Amino acid sequence: MHIDLPEKRYYGIGEVAEAFKVNTSLIRFWEKEFDVIKPKKNAKGNRKFTPEDIKNLELIFHLVKERGFTLEGAKTHLKEERHKTLSNFEIIRKLESVKAELINLKNQL
Repeated sequence: MHIDLPEKRYYGIGEVAEAFKVNTSLIRFWEKEFDVIKPKKNAKGNRKFTPEDIKNLELIFHLVKERGFTLEGAKTHLKEERHKTLSNFEIIRKLESVKAELINLKNQL
């Protein structure tokens, strides 16, 4: 899944949930479960997610929703192999982007 968000400093929980096509309750749940997600909260208590939070949410989404990890399995995987997993995940996402662009070019021929 490719998350399509404009480049911003902060994202509200609604736009994050919409980008991932999940409920805001799942985003709040993952925030509680995974300590790598640390949104800022304003005076009203509204969450403001940073691009780093989005990257971590993408990785969690990938592990749990796409690869079928349990929450505990995803937590363990993130702790033990975070750097390697993140690197591989970013490579896969870039390759998917290149593939989509090539398909788009092919369709225009």
